[in-house]
Amino acid sequence: MRHSIASAITAAFLMLLGTRAESTDLLVGLAISESGPLATFDIPTLKGMQIAIDEINHAGGIGGRVTIKTIIKDTRSDAGQTAIATQELVDAGVSVLVTTGDSDPTIAALPVATDARIPILTTASAPTLATVGSDYVFLAYPADNAQAAAAARYAVHAGYKRAYLLESPDSQNTMMPIYFREIFQKLGGSVAAEDKYQMGQQDFSAIVTKIRNLKPVPDVIYTGAYDPDFPSFLRQLRGAGIKTPVIGTDSIDSPTVFGLGDISEGVVFTTAGYPAAGSAMQSFLDKYREKYGRNSETIYDAIGYDMVKLMEAAVVAANYSVVGSRLRDAIANLENVQVATAVITYKGQHGIPKRPAFVVRVHNGKRELVEEIPPDAALIPQPRMY
Repeated sequence: MRHSIASAITAAFLMLLGTRAESTDLLVGLAISESGPLATFDIPTLKGMQIAIDEINHAGGIGGRVTIKTIIKDTRSDAGQTAIATQELVDAGVSVLVTTGDSDPTIAALPVATDARIPILTTASAPTLATVGSDYVFLAYPADNAQAAAAARYAVHAGYKRAYLLESPDSQNTMMPIYFREIFQKLGGSVAAEDKYQMGQQDFSAIVTKIRNLKPVPDVIYTGAYDPDFPSFLRQLRGAGIKTPVIGTDSIDSPTVFGLGDISEGVVFTTAGYPAAGSAMQSFLDKYREKYGRNSETIYDAIGYDMVKLMEAAVVAANYSVVGSRLRDAIANLENVQVATAVITYKGQHGIPKRPAFVVRVHNGKRELVEEIPPDAALIPQPRMY
């Protein structure tokens, strides 16, 4: 009898030890921009992440077993500093990395993360990120080529036949017009002219004059420009009396653009989600308002939330492991994960999420859904380096 009681006590003690051993932390390293121009995207991403982290941790962690903790390093919107910050985070023992909302700094982080076998989730959207030699990077956002294909399809369906394209060689993200051109022409459109600008350029007068003098005038203007370049270009375009419709990318889904008043009225852009009534996106926006006491002003809030939910799904799929290589394999095989902005699949996608793109119009200072475009592999151009 005494032996049985002792055995029971021992078994219970070992079970308790086992339970404690299973409880662990998912340490997430954020190599993001808390300062510099990219902070426009990264600070909202961090706010969205914090909502999901608090939600999960307050419920006892992932599966009641894994608590999420973070370490943040300010990359100051600089690619070189991103590489340094990534190495510091790897040395600190993180299991997952989050990088800034621009492709070039993320490219700088890739060698460090790959060598350490630690997966990267990023709000950057260049599909080339997954083709530069690393299978440890996963885009959370609709890829540039998928967005450009959606924009081109919308433009053709809207009756636009001649497009003017404005791009910059300074960033992967601003080169989306190259993808747009391919699909727009494939669908029957033509390109009236195209120009390049330098990021940070304040004077677009020569470009605006060229657009005004084009004969015939283009039906639509498509650009990958973002803050502060896009607002400068749009102000000068409209100031010159040019009313040609403008299509942009996810990067102009920002308070700056929506704060331009009549200048931005009618601008169309592709983005990652839209808060239809009863949608997961609307639920997230309600959570954001409850936590921060104001409305979300950019899609990057929701993308931050998405990334944490993807981490949660990966930890569960990896049987609650927080080993970087196992989490990488788990993310690569995720299917139909419901996040705030959409349903996401990575399996068979080589780090590029299979997810819809949303075409949105600025109307009276608010977002107006034009259409949701499901992914169409036959219409999406192949990734390319510039």
